[in-house]
Amino acid sequence: MPKDTSIKSVLIIGSGPIIIGQACEFDYAGSQAALSLKDEGITVSIINSNPATIMTDNVIGDHVYLLPLTCESIEKILIEQKIDAVLPTMGGQTALNLCIEADERGLWKKYGVRIVGVDIAAIEKTENREAFRQLMVDIGVGVAKSKIANSFLEGKEAAQDIGFPLVIRPSYTLGGKGAGFVHKKEEFDAALSRGLQASPTHEVLVEQAVLGWKEYELELLRDNRDNVIIICSIENFDPMGIHTGDSITVAPAMTLSDRCYQSMRNQAIKMMRAIGNFAGGCNVQFSVNPADEEIIAIEINPRVSRSSALASKATGYPIAKIAAKLAIGYNLDEIENQITKTTSAYFEPTLDYVIVKIPRWNFDKFKGADKRLGLQMKSVGEVMGIGRSFIEALQKACQSLEIGRAGLGADGRQSRNLDEIMHSLENPSWDRLFHIYDALSLGVPIESVRKATKIDRWFLNQIQEIVNLEVELRRYHLNNVPEEFFYTMKQKGFSDAQIAHILGNVSEEDVYQRRQRLGIRRVYKMVDTCAAEFPAKTPYYYSTYEGENESIASDKKKIIVLGSGPNRIGQGIEFDYSCVHGLLAAKESGYEAIMINCNPETVSTDFNMADKLYFEPVFWEHVREIIELEKPEGVIVQLGGQTALKMAEKLNEHGIKIIGTSFDNMDIAEDRGRFSDLLKELEIPYPRYGVAENAEEAIEVAHKVGYPVLVRPSYVLGGQGMSIVINDEDLEKAVVSLLKNLPGNRVLIDHFLDRAEESESDSISDGDDVHIIGLMEHIEPAGIHSGDSSAVLPPFNLSDHVIKQMEDHTIKIAKALNVRGLLNIQFAIKDEKVYVIEANPRASRTVPFIAKAYDVPYINIAAKIMLGVNKLKDFTIVRKLKGYAIKEPVFSFDKFPEVNKELGPEMKSTGEAIRFIPNLEDPYFRHLYKEKSMYLSK
Repeated sequence: MPKDTSIKSVLIIGSGPIIIGQACEFDYAGSQAALSLKDEGITVSIINSNPATIMTDNVIGDHVYLLPLTCESIEKILIEQKIDAVLPTMGGQTALNLCIEADERGLWKKYGVRIVGVDIAAIEKTENREAFRQLMVDIGVGVAKSKIANSFLEGKEAAQDIGFPLVIRPSYTLGGKGAGFVHKKEEFDAALSRGLQASPTHEVLVEQAVLGWKEYELELLRDNRDNVIIICSIENFDPMGIHTGDSITVAPAMTLSDRCYQSMRNQAIKMMRAIGNFAGGCNVQFSVNPADEEIIAIEINPRVSRSSALASKATGYPIAKIAAKLAIGYNLDEIENQITKTTSAYFEPTLDYVIVKIPRWNFDKFKGADKRLGLQMKSVGEVMGIGRSFIEALQKACQSLEIGRAGLGADGRQSRNLDEIMHSLENPSWDRLFHIYDALSLGVPIESVRKATKIDRWFLNQIQEIVNLEVELRRYHLNNVPEEFFYTMKQKGFSDAQIAHILGNVSEEDVYQRRQRLGIRRVYKMVDTCAAEFPAKTPYYYSTYEGENESIASDKKKIIVLGSGPNRIGQGIEFDYSCVHGLLAAKESGYEAIMINCNPETVSTDFNMADKLYFEPVFWEHVREIIELEKPEGVIVQLGGQTALKMAEKLNEHGIKIIGTSFDNMDIAEDRGRFSDLLKELEIPYPRYGVAENAEEAIEVAHKVGYPVLVRPSYVLGGQGMSIVINDEDLEKAVVSLLKNLPGNRVLIDHFLDRAEESESDSISDGDDVHIIGLMEHIEPAGIHSGDSSAVLPPFNLSDHVIKQMEDHTIKIAKALNVRGLLNIQFAIKDEKVYVIEANPRASRTVPFIAKAYDVPYINIAAKIMLGVNKLKDFTIVRKLKGYAIKEPVFSFDKFPEVNKELGPEMKSTGEAIRFIPNLEDPYFRHLYKEKSMYLSK
């Protein structure tokens, strides 16, 4: 049937602040859904407390409520807006749980609101472990042997019945919270207690463990006529036992027989039809016994998921956008195919390429964390590589991770310790993929690696091929590598840096020049969802080495925006928000806007956000060749965080124009030594400092500046490696550790201003004028990373004298650095004197917060100034904040119960929420201020 015309206003529930297990994939889904509904003339209201996402921007929703995700907030919206329907499937587990709570309180019934996209019965059947198990038994779908337990005694009885090893899965949780394997009865009591406590209903499923089985996911869509299509099959590289969010995944499935795939399809469709009468998206997870292909169902999620975002980017099929239209009554054959524009959405994508997703972890932020991977998700982000083969996609995904790897192996980072390698294979952590390569390169037989990892032999054969190609390449020198073999190496995803490393005594640039002479250049293929059966209209590309180039450069003026790569602590969704506004500003200014990024979770990699999207690693070799093809007017690096900034030096060296603040001026701010020299010249106070290249020099500097000292490397984000030390012994350890992890870097030693207050400013400069967009005062004192501090806008406790110093310092620094665009400065205040700690001439995590608090599109304004199409005087800026806004960080320490939760100079928060308060007597503020007093008294 056509759309339900009675639905004129829809409320979309967001997922709140970013946490491990619930990240920006839900903001991507919510943004897509909102735009899809607005296309239909429907008024869209959004509730979400996350200020850093584009989802809470006025370009997405008609009415955006930056409120806590509670029933009280929901009722406020229902009173203010005439809401016809609520869509809870775009906000992850948070949105589903809130929808259930509001239903139990009778809010939907009281205000005449329908739930669309899913029904309560479906949520209950899928989230309640026992109800799900029983339903699977009823419809003839296999499940692991299991029993439900609501008490400690019931859990013990279930374990006795089923036998070890076991899995404990709490009901109604996200990201595998509280779940775990129990291999022997001595471990059971503690694991059962954890699971019962993690479940909001104090309920767990005690289940037979199918360790070593293969794991698969299917993404489905279903309409009101009960038509169901499979959008994508996804295979986990890692076997059962590792949370799918922490698994390397591949699409389409590589090692699945057709018989098994058809059986899995049929079971998935049966499952989706059995859980309720609703139209929308669904994610189904299966486990397959590699011995006989027996299939058992693990779970079904009647909502979009992390895998939905991956499947959308992998296939080009916009799952959330179509699911939103299905929710308001459309059927699949009534919706236009967003890619071809000539066929309907009632088709199953066909891929003529391979995608590989690799998660990104931040264990370095959680000293002492248990790095073993299991049923509880621990990754903070992910990357996706696209190639014509598994090997090419795998290498590109490794290059995208931004962990200093040039691909899989061949970069000087290999381990040669066989005991360490074999231990890693049996106890998976973030680096197991690299240790598989290390093992095979040392000659460990494939069968031994398979036994240790339980990874399918097909994948191990592919990695063995990478090792074999390296061995072959070592027979040559750069100038006598046969052209055909050189071409093969590039087809297999080897970067120029890897080839240079294998050959030895040649540089990455030498390799690049050699292949240019041979005519070995990347071509770009379109992601078209239908293997070129129908012409595609969407400009969404990946690179490979083949004959035809499908990306034809236009003769328009172009701007390239460099994305921020994978989410991690210190560089999150706020930079993607900034990139999206950069694209919009470029388009509004008459440029063709081109995006380069490799993060499948984000809005910036939506195929209809930029005029042209290159889903490629933000890795020099890839970026360079796109620039050579497109010949842009310039590249914006200011919006993509440290990822894009790191590219600035290379761009500058090659004469490529950087849009906005120049490379040299950005480098002054990044290089702690040069920046302190500038402050001295400007007569701006700063903590006494010195620069050291080794521990001996560091001790000398510390004696000059005086303990306590803040130790930090140059050119890092999120306080990486920062620490406060009070004596020579601790300083020596800190410096040795830093230089081991960041070789070639210099260490800055600052005198630490103990018991100082911290504040910051964000501003926009056009080279002539400076507009301070916000001054924020931190609740916590100096010494705690600004990303981990609660910040209040405007300041609540600073004198006029202090505020005047902050404003003067900001204007002086902006003009001295000739800033064109954004500038963030952090201050320490002691005895009414304002010291400058650091300045960042780029987007920061606080700009989206300020933009949302004041309801001013600051990133858009800054981007247009960077582009040179506007000056500050062209804008009339009206701020709307009444009272105060508070930015409060959110942590995911529950994933790492064993780590020290004490906050310090290295950032640990995964996300943030915004809260508005009318005055300083507000209980929320008083609570935070009390916490500050506790910190100060330590």
